[in-house]
Amino acid sequence: MLQKIGQLVGVGVVAGVLVAALALPAVGGLGITARNVATGFLNMPGELETPPPPQRSVIYDRNGKTIAEIYDQNRELVKLDDMAPVMQKAIIAIEDSHFYEHGGIDLVGTFRAALRTLSGSTQGGSSLTQQYVKNVLVESATSQAEQEEATETSISRKVRELRYAVALEQRVSKEEILESYLNIAYFGDGAYGVESAAQHYFGVSADELKLEQAAALAGAVRYPYLYNLRLNPEDAKARRDVVLDRMVQTGEITKEEGEKAKAKGLDLDVNTPSNGCMPSKQPYFCDYVVQEIEKSEKFGKNETERARWLRTAGLKIHTTLDVDMQEAAQKAVDKWVPRKNKSKKVAAEVLVEPGSGEIRAMAQSRNYGPDESKLGETSINFATDMNRGGSSGFQAGSTFKPFTLAAALDQGKKFSTSFSSPGSTTITGQRNCDGGRLQPWPVKNAGDTKGGATLDMAGGTKGSVNTYFAQLQKSVGLCNVINMAEKLGVHRADGESFDNPRTQANNSFTLGSEEVSPLTMASAYATFASGGVRCKPQAITKIEDQQSGKTIKIENDCERAIDQDVADGVSYLLQQTFKGGTTTGLDIGRPAAAKTGTTDGSAAAWFAGFTPNLAGSVFVGDPRGPQNHPLRNVKLGDRTYGVVYGATIPGPIWQETMRGAAKDLPKEKFPPAPSKFGSTSEDSSKDDDGPGTTPTSNTADEGGVPNVLGQPENAAVRALEDAGFRVNVSTTRIRSPHPEGSVAAVNPDPGTSLPPGATVNVFLSNGTGSDRATTVPDGNAWPPGTGPVMAPAMGREGT
Repeated sequence: MLQKIGQLVGVGVVAGVLVAALALPAVGGLGITARNVATGFLNMPGELETPPPPQRSVIYDRNGKTIAEIYDQNRELVKLDDMAPVMQKAIIAIEDSHFYEHGGIDLVGTFRAALRTLSGSTQGGSSLTQQYVKNVLVESATSQAEQEEATETSISRKVRELRYAVALEQRVSKEEILESYLNIAYFGDGAYGVESAAQHYFGVSADELKLEQAAALAGAVRYPYLYNLRLNPEDAKARRDVVLDRMVQTGEITKEEGEKAKAKGLDLDVNTPSNGCMPSKQPYFCDYVVQEIEKSEKFGKNETERARWLRTAGLKIHTTLDVDMQEAAQKAVDKWVPRKNKSKKVAAEVLVEPGSGEIRAMAQSRNYGPDESKLGETSINFATDMNRGGSSGFQAGSTFKPFTLAAALDQGKKFSTSFSSPGSTTITGQRNCDGGRLQPWPVKNAGDTKGGATLDMAGGTKGSVNTYFAQLQKSVGLCNVINMAEKLGVHRADGESFDNPRTQANNSFTLGSEEVSPLTMASAYATFASGGVRCKPQAITKIEDQQSGKTIKIENDCERAIDQDVADGVSYLLQQTFKGGTTTGLDIGRPAAAKTGTTDGSAAAWFAGFTPNLAGSVFVGDPRGPQNHPLRNVKLGDRTYGVVYGATIPGPIWQETMRGAAKDLPKEKFPPAPSKFGSTSEDSSKDDDGPGTTPTSNTADEGGVPNVLGQPENAAVRALEDAGFRVNVSTTRIRSPHPEGSVAAVNPDPGTSLPPGATVNVFLSNGTGSDRATTVPDGNAWPPGTGPVMAPAMGREGT
């Protein structure tokens, strides 16, 4: 009995609120009670904040094409004018036929809802305005307590919604309320708002909805799960017909129109926009953008807040990605290191624009996904650092040597700086940045380098001679080399500073024994290409916030890191590697500078290079641990490699990528070598006893690569091996006037000076005749595994 009395009192309270709100005349004591209740009701807070509801954020490439969409709720906001009139009529007919007549409260409907609430049943507000208020309270709840308060089954919640509805009707128009309601309402199956619902269920925009489609969507709002058009089509169709009947009753359509619409099926064309980076064609770049927003303090107070902003604010995120360059990079890494290779090796590549730091491509030979147990799948972006979704990095090998060159030139040393560079030596007397003396360092060259030869900077760089760079580092000072690397933006991928005991005791810093990411190396090499201007890597150029209406513009973050003469000097030296050095045969048809890198025991292989307007870095290795899973006896695709070096796989990946990525870029030339660093003659070295003319690189023979053109295969191989070279006979035969099966071409060309142990590629004649007897296949495109390579390292790293 007491419970029933309490329920009646609750209904009486609601009745008093309704009477007062609707300004009905007071009669006797009932009027006094109503006025008293109304006074308390009207004293309640009435200002409801109505922020835009959560909506999809979109990531675009630099040309405005969609890379990915990210959201908590699939919603796209549209204006009322962009919603079909029949949709507006359908929702009003079934949900609130007196919408344009009341002041926010439908008296009869609210009594009914209140009674059902008291009986324990959940029911939304009767009027559209009340339903909109409830949705706003639910969507704006940021804590568990606010969520519970917004959805609790109670009279207090109902009264609170009534107060907000009355106040809202007093300050905004009916059209604004209807527009907001249709944008916030849930239509089931993950579709929020009428625009997303129209696209999801019927493949049309909200302004293209037909009568039967609009009625079906309007019918789903009351119980989105029960009337889910996709999952429960029979119930949804029955509910649609109820809406059509109601539209006939309210005079919105004729009975004939209603019957014609009811005769039609739902005719669904279901499609759902992709959500997140996994469905994207550029998943790792997408992931980098997401990480950049979630991890950067400039986008919010904490990571939770930033993640919510990304997924709810309807951001338009404009990025630096060039889809053509991305496609070229992805095609190359997939070709040379197939995604599902059983060796479980991976290739990662990054392209960066010099002078801006803008990331043009970020590719990886893996499918993007969370299941690491699946062959060829990972969510780790090996192209970047650990704090941006990447790994702890990989040793970069000889791609670090240019930092020593830069430090030397920065000190005023000349190109002619020379050292006797025997096959092995021991470096003593090095000191770290704290002044501590390092242990003696035994270092060896790659292979049986001819002892006693004296090399200058060009020769040491072309041959990637370890003993030369070890002595150059000592001459410059280990700390100065480390500092130069830091000036260029080089840092460990795990976030640890170079100012740590292990690095400070690291004799072999110049040989690339620190773990870094491809993005870091591409960015550092871009600094050389830009004439010494270092730009922080940048993936985002602008973010348009649809909720706040603000636009965040992100400018290039650039500063001069080193003198232009130093950068141009390093660029000159790295151009020489294509002229009989470790990158011979990997040219791209335009001026370029590059360096190979192979770590100790072929644990990992690298290639980093640049043109004046594009820089790229390639890593190939094993994510399980390169030292335990080296690049030896590796099968990739249909080819097995005994040993993989920087020029074996990373080099061709870089070559093919750059040829495709740079095809629309102007063919710019590098500045000339600065005269302040001395002569650029290749005979500028001196021997141990003083001035003199000696080879600028260790050659196996004074005559360089023997001329074996026209010789039988066995005789040619024997001659090349006797000269101290390794030989790779290509399976690709080419047109030549020489007899079939004899040598048609070699690469590098006959007479080219190469370090001992370097590989000479031999191409046999197909006997069909040609006047191009001494050329490699068109375009210098090496078949897999046939590019020029160096012998393995015998110290900390190789080439």
